[in-house]
Amino acid sequence: MTPRKPGDDADGSDDVHGNGSAPDFNAILRFSPRVTCLPVVHGSGDFSLEARRWLLEERFDCVAVPLPPSFQASVEEAIGRLPSPAIVVQREPPRFEAGESSERGTLNYVPIDPCQPVIAALRWALEERVAREFIDRETAHFEAYSAVLPDPYAVKRTAAARFAAAVLPALPRPEPDSQPDQRIRHMARRLRHLERHYRSVLCVCSLLDWPWLREAFVERRPADEEEDPVAETELFGVEPKNLLFLLGELPFITGLYERARNELEDDTNLSIDGVKELLLSAREAYQVEFKGRARRIGPLLLRQCLKYVRNLSLIDRRLTPDLYSLVVAARQTAGDQFALRVAEIAGTYPFAEDNQGPRLSLGVNQAQLPDGEMFRTVNRLAGPPLEWRSCELQRRPEKNEEQQWRMSWNPFEQCSWPPEDERIESFRAHVFDRARAILGADLAKTEKFTTSIQDGIDIRETMRHWHDGGLYVKVLPPSRARLDCVIMLFDSPADPREYTWRSTWFAEHEEESTLAFYATNFRAQAIGPGICLATYGGAMFLFPPKPIPDIWSDPRLDFTDTLEERLIAAGCLHARESHVALMSAIPPGAGLRRLAKRYGKRLVHVPLGQFSDSTIQQLRLLHVLNGKHVRSYAAHFIRKA
Repeated sequence: MTPRKPGDDADGSDDVHGNGSAPDFNAILRFSPRVTCLPVVHGSGDFSLEARRWLLEERFDCVAVPLPPSFQASVEEAIGRLPSPAIVVQREPPRFEAGESSERGTLNYVPIDPCQPVIAALRWALEERVAREFIDRETAHFEAYSAVLPDPYAVKRTAAARFAAAVLPALPRPEPDSQPDQRIRHMARRLRHLERHYRSVLCVCSLLDWPWLREAFVERRPADEEEDPVAETELFGVEPKNLLFLLGELPFITGLYERARNELEDDTNLSIDGVKELLLSAREAYQVEFKGRARRIGPLLLRQCLKYVRNLSLIDRRLTPDLYSLVVAARQTAGDQFALRVAEIAGTYPFAEDNQGPRLSLGVNQAQLPDGEMFRTVNRLAGPPLEWRSCELQRRPEKNEEQQWRMSWNPFEQCSWPPEDERIESFRAHVFDRARAILGADLAKTEKFTTSIQDGIDIRETMRHWHDGGLYVKVLPPSRARLDCVIMLFDSPADPREYTWRSTWFAEHEEESTLAFYATNFRAQAIGPGICLATYGGAMFLFPPKPIPDIWSDPRLDFTDTLEERLIAAGCLHARESHVALMSAIPPGAGLRRLAKRYGKRLVHVPLGQFSDSTIQQLRLLHVLNGKHVRSYAAHFIRKA
């Protein structure tokens, strides 16, 4: 087995013409015996790996990049500081054209991004002590341009030469005597000059420029030797929260590339595997923050999320997902809070704090220097154009907002949120039905099949009578048991230090139950003005509703020791029927059954495991509103978990 050469397919196959000869795709990227071009998509981690592979597999004694010489000293200094991200800027002189405002200046800049192919090539050349040449033309006012290109992940399965050849028909030719045309002719002249001094030169340039650069090189087109006077370059760090505007890949995935580099791990497929690690890290952060009330995000839910990501990517005609697809998929499969953690983790970069120098703030085509001066920005290594989309998520409130909402809380007004009431009352009716079915199962009988299969075939009895060929069916008589109380124990055994809020609420109308519960302190988590969030630990429902004393201050129940015992004792005390439904993770022990028998009641256990984790998690959330007037705007702050 031989290593893949630059220009060969990943699977080693070739396109064969009818005459039996295979086309030499390397030839289109070889300008001359001494000059080879590598067209790249700026800001792509996959093309950075491709540039590194070319440099390791071939012997080059010079690396030429499409940047002007004025940037060389600062860029190489910043590359020496990697993995700490940085930015090299150059101030442009003010324009005095008619009708154009000159209130804000312009900076053209080079992002020192480990996933920039140009930066990756320079980084390798510096480490291997290979000559570096900055061959672009000095321009006072840089004109950036970009185009929609195929997903760079395709270079994993096809060679860079084939990739460049496939894109060639869609590449626009620069206008004659425009700045891009002048820059291309200048770089071609510089490459002809380097050809006379080096045996093997690799030119890393944009995919948009390479055919016209080759044309200008081969045809020896003349170039204007006069260049614009430019300002000195400046080197800055970047605020960690603004790295999304600097790095070509997501900051989290860029950090994975750097970690793999430092620890000598395999980074061949990080553009895909990094997405999986991003979701796992977001899940860990989500579970740490929400603890017991976090939705269970297991392998099945993550698989659904990744499938959703894949479908969104295919709709956008991409092979790898962008941040928008990841956040939307996370929101649709696991809720707003998990999606918010995905967005936050995606913007984290583990080496962001390493740079101790002055930092500037980046935004959308704008930057603020450390002295507060604002500038428009132009990227000299711009990748494909970005498309901005909106995705509404329930944001995490600021600490000062939470404090203000707590301070303005009126302790004499509390009410629930009607959609949650409807949801949990519907679930209470469903638990009633399950408990009745369990009671009816004790009265089931088996009879021989005659004319109807009744309630289904009894497999066990049929197998017992296999010798005589008889078929037996189940008969489940309608349950006559009546229930008016259900107790739900979501967290047992319950910690009294965690569930400090214990209350009894009365029904607002006939369709609601009388409710007694213990939950977390709602005032500890304010999510909006007059809106707080608690989590049920256990609850008792009496339906039809009736007025009862507060069970947490009723002296008749003081003999109980735990929260669960008091809730069950209260249910048995106030229930009219002889059966009380108990939903819990484990069946009630002998002590709880004796407690029910003390009031002449019998507990009917409904296993908590019969219901999905997501349903239970959603039911446990209790939003407390500071008065009925808050219901008019509560939906703006309350989202599903």
